[in-house]
Amino acid sequence: MALNFNQFAAEANTFLKEYSKEMNLATDKEKAGRILSAILHALREVISVEESIQLIAQFPMFLKAVYVNGWTTHKREKVKNMTEFIDLCRKYSGLTSIHDFESDELAENYIDTTFILLRRYISLGELEDIRSELPKDLKSMIYHNIMF
Repeated sequence: MALNFNQFAAEANTFLKEYSKEMNLATDKEKAGRILSAILHALREVISVEESIQLIAQFPMFLKAVYVNGWTTHKREKVKNMTEFIDLCRKYSGLTSIHDFESDELAENYIDTTFILLRRYISLGELEDIRSELPKDLKSMIYHNIMF
């Protein structure tokens, strides 16, 4: 199987362009990419390795790359609610978090929008599996605007 990196790059750029627009970031694909990466990295620290593998199996190559980038060990974080999940996103956003996740309300909107757009790649069954691993106060992250 030949890898077509130009195709992966084109798919990523198309997704980031739409993602930026949906996040009301105009054409700031760099910021959108940081936010997407931070949210996916926070998610992978909350769910099990097995669930992460099942999730990325459904992703296109460019999202697989984002998800696994920098993933060296897996120590599940004890995140109990949305505020703690947003703090974890900020941790993965690093120095730019003050600009990327300016407020909890904005961050929660980014998280909701991210899952809405990722739904095109993730089956309902997989979303249910991820949801079942989340703490009670985070379950709405998956169902909010996606399943119903």
